[in-house]
Amino acid sequence: MSIFDIQVKRMNGELRNLKEYKGKTILIVNTASKCGFTKQFEGLEVLYKKYKEKDFTILGFPCNQFLRQDPGSDIDILEFCTLNYGVSFEMFSKINVKGKEINPLYDYLVKNNPTTPGKKIKWNFEKFLISAEGVIVKRYQSKDKPEDIENDIVKEIEKGTT
Repeated sequence: MSIFDIQVKRMNGELRNLKEYKGKTILIVNTASKCGFTKQFEGLEVLYKKYKEKDFTILGFPCNQFLRQDPGSDIDILEFCTLNYGVSFEMFSKINVKGKEINPLYDYLVKNNPTTPGKKIKWNFEKFLISAEGVIVKRYQSKDKPEDIENDIVKEIEKGTT
């Protein structure tokens, strides 16, 4: 199985195959609207705008499993992200990133990342960098700010263009 075999639900309810992102460097993030790390939306948007023309994308997955920090509906969450942080990268339907009802994407990410394989998601705004070929390159913790991981993203983008 590959990450490109997984389907995810968009906020409008449509299913999207991750294979549609094949050939792009991807940063996957579990997000929350009422978290101490919510301001990372700003840095994520900066990275997205800076590199989206170089086959880079960010996929945001809201989660309400950590102190109920994203209790709103998908529409509420999208509106919050857009109005407060100008988010233009793709946000998906709210999911579980741990526990018995873990979303298949996060089950795959947790089990197959080279940084901390099998270690459950601890908090909001953990990030996974995925190569253009669908390989999980690295996992970042919540405290790792988007600007702090930019060099790793650029290295992956450059690999994808060679």
